[in-house]
Amino acid sequence: MEAILRPLLPWIVAVPLISAAPERIPPYETKDFSVARSPLDRIVFQAQREAGIETAAPCSDEVFVRRVYLDVIGLPPTAAEAREFFRNRRRDKRSELIDQLLDRPEYADFWTMRWCDLLRVKSEFPINLWPNAVQSYQKWIHDCVRDNVPYDRMARQMITSSGSNFRVPQVNFLRAMQGRGPRPLSSAVALTMMGSRIETWPADRRAGMEALFSRITWKPTAEWKEEIVCLDPTPAGPLETILPDGRTIKVPPGDDPRTAFADWLLASENRWFARAAVNRHWAWVFGRGIVHEPDDIRPDNPPSIPGVLELLENDFVRSGYDMKELLRTILNSQVYQLSPIPRSQDPRAASMFASYPVRRLEAEVLLDSICTLTGTKEGYDSPIPEPFTYIPPSARSVNLADASITSPFLEMFGRSSRDTGRVMERSNTISDAQCLHLLNSSQIQQKIEKSWRLKQILQKKRRDPSDIVDDLWMAVLSRRPTAAEEGDAIAYLEGGEVPLKQAADDLVWALLNSKEFLHRH
Repeated sequence: MEAILRPLLPWIVAVPLISAAPERIPPYETKDFSVARSPLDRIVFQAQREAGIETAAPCSDEVFVRRVYLDVIGLPPTAAEAREFFRNRRRDKRSELIDQLLDRPEYADFWTMRWCDLLRVKSEFPINLWPNAVQSYQKWIHDCVRDNVPYDRMARQMITSSGSNFRVPQVNFLRAMQGRGPRPLSSAVALTMMGSRIETWPADRRAGMEALFSRITWKPTAEWKEEIVCLDPTPAGPLETILPDGRTIKVPPGDDPRTAFADWLLASENRWFARAAVNRHWAWVFGRGIVHEPDDIRPDNPPSIPGVLELLENDFVRSGYDMKELLRTILNSQVYQLSPIPRSQDPRAASMFASYPVRRLEAEVLLDSICTLTGTKEGYDSPIPEPFTYIPPSARSVNLADASITSPFLEMFGRSSRDTGRVMERSNTISDAQCLHLLNSSQIQQKIEKSWRLKQILQKKRRDPSDIVDDLWMAVLSRRPTAAEEGDAIAYLEGGEVPLKQAADDLVWALLNSKEFLHRH
């Protein structure tokens, strides 16, 4: 099949996602925005104007529907879902779709994966949570995301809870790190809750933070791999230490210093917590933070557009730390709904979000998209199964609770190792090995050739090549082909060099290798 694909290779790489364009380019751009300009948009667009950076055009419905599905539920829309959206003539249909996607179970599945990357959910070396604790911890995270538990409540439970790692799942936050003791604990808390790397702090504040977590201890039980996280029962006097903002705090004897820290961190007037949360959510949606990287907030790493952070922080606190409401604000903005085709060559345009940033799909999202499109399944394994964990074939990659359970595809395409909780652990760049795998591997070939969903398209539309092409484009790219694409594809189907089924498979393989399929745009 790869030999047959060779004539299609120029077409595979020709999708104009990243070249500058002075005029509207269908099917990627449209003339007017479908949403009203928000306070967030006014800040961003004003900053772009002051910097002399031209803003991209609004994205088309074809681009938006695929983008928002991938960003909210980690899957592209089906052909039926895309067509239903295109038929909708309501002015507010984009906002309606955002609300619908946030209420779907796939939202909780996908965003749980994001949180598990941050919270280092992994059973084996170097985190060593062990499988029972991983399952308990991941389920608790999933329930919190599904039920939209306020983020400050989640954070307080993770910081202050005590008990069994099997029966009080949130205590695994105090176990999911490389090492035990005040230093790794304080580092993990600062990175997760404050988006800050404690190594950059002044020495006195690092020492003060470590003192706040110096009274935690871990005790084994008679049950295999069970561990109790609690305060050290050894009598201790008052604790006087320094908070991250430089203020001195005195914790009375018998009180939990973690509670004092949580009270400081989650106070509405303390913006460390809210700033880190909104910046991280922005980075999850756009691929880069307003402060970048999102886990490196410090005085000498300023936000690219300061007013946006302040606005989102205020809204997040007022909403009661509602994560879905934060996402609604971002997704309903005109900034989010810009075209991926930049109109400025200024090197600052990317950091000021003058166009939607094109970036490769995450490993799990890419694999799930291919499996969903073809109606096939994927197998997963653990190199150190202790105990053996069964993964049903119907499971999505984003549902894998344990980073120790993986597949060659996920490893090749840069799945997060979850060893540190830092953003840099996940790689979404394209490599030569990835390109060769997508073009030549038997894995992709078999998924296409055995796809019952693609066979249905041929059985349903066997006598009309234009309908076959239309259905293939809708299934893979969530849009209809352009006139040029349709003409080339029909000519290939009717060329007679290969049977119809083989020709359709070749077209799907070419589309799977296109920039448009492999990237968020």
